[in-house]
Amino acid sequence: MCCPGCQAVAQTIVDGGLDNFYQHRGNDLSPEVVDAERLDELSAELALYDRPEVQKTFVRQVQDETLEAMLVIEGISCAACVWLIEQHLSRQPGISDIKVNLTSHRARLSWKSDEVKLSTILKEIIRIGYQAHPYHPDREEQRLQKENRKSLTRMGVAGIGMMQEMMMSAALFAGYIQGGMDEPHMMMLRWASMLIATPVLFYSAYPFFANAIRDLRIGHLTMDVPVALAIGLAYVASVWATVFNTGDVYFDSVTMFTFFLLIGRYLEMRARQRTGAAGNALLNLIPSSATRVLQDGTEELVPASELQPGDRIRIRPGQTIPADGVLLGGHSSVDESALTGEYLPISKQTGSVVVGGTINVENPIEVKVTQVGENSRLSTIVRLLDRAQSEKPYMARLADRVASYFVSAVLVTAATVYTVWHFIEPSSAFWITLSVLVVTCPCALSLATPTALTTATGTLRQRGLLITRGHVLESLSKATHVVFDKTGTLTEGRLVLQDTQALTSISPLQLRRIAAALESQSEHPVARAFAPWFEQDAERVDISVGKGVEGWVDGRCYRIGKPEYSSVLCMSSPPPLPDSSRHWLLLCDSDQALGWFALDDQVRRESQSVISQLKAMGLEIEMLTGDSSPAAHRVAESVGIETVYSGVSPEDKLARISALQETGANVIMVGDGINDIPVMAGAQTSISMGAATDLAKTNADAVLINNQLQTLADGIQLSRKTRQIIRQNLGLSLAYNVLALPAASMGLIPPYIAALGMTASSIVVVCNALRLSMRERRRSHANAHATAATTATTAQPASSAGQEV
Repeated sequence: MCCPGCQAVAQTIVDGGLDNFYQHRGNDLSPEVVDAERLDELSAELALYDRPEVQKTFVRQVQDETLEAMLVIEGISCAACVWLIEQHLSRQPGISDIKVNLTSHRARLSWKSDEVKLSTILKEIIRIGYQAHPYHPDREEQRLQKENRKSLTRMGVAGIGMMQEMMMSAALFAGYIQGGMDEPHMMMLRWASMLIATPVLFYSAYPFFANAIRDLRIGHLTMDVPVALAIGLAYVASVWATVFNTGDVYFDSVTMFTFFLLIGRYLEMRARQRTGAAGNALLNLIPSSATRVLQDGTEELVPASELQPGDRIRIRPGQTIPADGVLLGGHSSVDESALTGEYLPISKQTGSVVVGGTINVENPIEVKVTQVGENSRLSTIVRLLDRAQSEKPYMARLADRVASYFVSAVLVTAATVYTVWHFIEPSSAFWITLSVLVVTCPCALSLATPTALTTATGTLRQRGLLITRGHVLESLSKATHVVFDKTGTLTEGRLVLQDTQALTSISPLQLRRIAAALESQSEHPVARAFAPWFEQDAERVDISVGKGVEGWVDGRCYRIGKPEYSSVLCMSSPPPLPDSSRHWLLLCDSDQALGWFALDDQVRRESQSVISQLKAMGLEIEMLTGDSSPAAHRVAESVGIETVYSGVSPEDKLARISALQETGANVIMVGDGINDIPVMAGAQTSISMGAATDLAKTNADAVLINNQLQTLADGIQLSRKTRQIIRQNLGLSLAYNVLALPAASMGLIPPYIAALGMTASSIVVVCNALRLSMRERRRSHANAHATAATTATTAQPASSAGQEV
């Protein structure tokens, strides 16, 4: 025996005179089935996965001789299956890492190709009772549909069987109440009940038996063990009573228990599929074809999978961009809502980066392909999402361990209850033990944590926060401090024109148009600040790197740039600066200085409101920035941050985070640059902006892919709600078992009521977790409508005000 619990249950079966149970089982349920012959038959087929041309569609190289693949594993029914697969494969030579996602049944596998073949790994998965194949969104969707149909069919057979059994039982009960039924009629109803219950047992309840036998064979207890024991023992005892015309039959309990269990499993499966569909939908965003532009300017329609970096592709309005790239010509708006959650289209100009899977909205554009396939941003997001869901936080690991120990305790308790009742009332011992096995099934306990975590992770991804580490939800909920970088985080990381001061009678608007004409041919970040006023190009433009620009506009020569550079044109000293807190440019012609332009980094519109929300949640807010100019304190004051450390190096930032942590603080660091990477690594939770450097996003625990700080506040609120949901789920499931176990042990709960109660607890846990998704969806729709209304009513005045800066 694998443990004392199994030994006690087996002894109970023998002591109860039910040792013929094993003779009544079909070969399909025998644990002695050996997969050696089947493995030999599959060897040739599995060997195909070792070919490079086959692996290129789903395998990528991580390091020298180290490969990584995403697999779908069939046969997973609970967290214990995940534990078994991970433990078994991690002990195999050549396997570097294996993480299995309970929600999507996907496994991220890393192995050394010079030590082990992929076909060998797939054989090991089959050997322990599961099936694995490469993950592909289309095939995965078909698999999910097949799984859904099969579950509905099993549930339908069990439901119809249960209704028929209820009619038979009602007749038997009525006959018993009225003083007895003729034996021929009673036997006819019993045999009819057995015939109806048999397909329910061997078809509808088959997954419970298959999983239980597999788990017992490898020596690991899961919730399917007590479930299979309860159903199997009730059926066998009823068959015995029918064949030998002795005792009572409980075929109605068998069918009812199976039906209620299948309902709970089906709801859990649908919740898992809906949450996992987010990653599948992302990969399915890529279109199947693309229009490639040849060197002679002609077009050809090619499969999107054949695109290579450097190809030119043309995307017309309404078409989906098939690969990551850079805009070569034209301007348009791109709908990135599927990736970022931002429902408004984003304006794109020549040189702008576009992402595969987004939709071109307005005008035809040409794009130079930069990344395709596994290297694309879309694939990277999906990999990060899978990695986050496969990494279990502490509460999830604790729940898995508790569930495993709980099953052992249930089996021992059931054996004890049977022994006690065997001396008190032998005729009731079996059915009371059956109720104990049913009522204490830890389905709800195992669903309590993963259902809430996966629902919250999927909801946040839809809102624009991509979680890339499994601990993020837990650490966000416990955060005490939020530390922000300035440039690119609290600000947009780009210069904007904030003020225009005329020194002559020329209007500020005309000065901006002259400056824009001079800057229109420059690639400097300063030039982008004048983009709203680009109307004409200057002639004979001369760009002095680091100083400014000289050119001719409407027949006159102008200079714009640093004061000492521009003033040379008019042969005079520059006028005094209006103030020293901002970056000023001077515009001069050949006669005089014409005007000043104040440039500064634009503070994000939502920064102030987000800081206020975070403070209202009880969080301490600080700003760490390498900017030593007065702009740092001005930005902090404008958004409401009192604690500011300016002019600090990456080492100083890390030291500050460490000092906070020594006082017991749980820190969230939000940044966007390479210089933020050390401090982001030191914080308990690091979050990078969506527009951050690739290195910062790769090293962050989460990414604001919609580049909106508001999503950070939403994420912290949802993480706290998730922690409450998990505690509620664990409390509900444990309270149910604590209350139901004594009642079942005292014979107060019949088996069919136990089945109903156990299933109801699982349904309550799943529905409670799904509240996270429903609440956030309603809130998202409300915010979208409110934002759209605000935009519609304020767009024109804002535009006009911008022209009068």
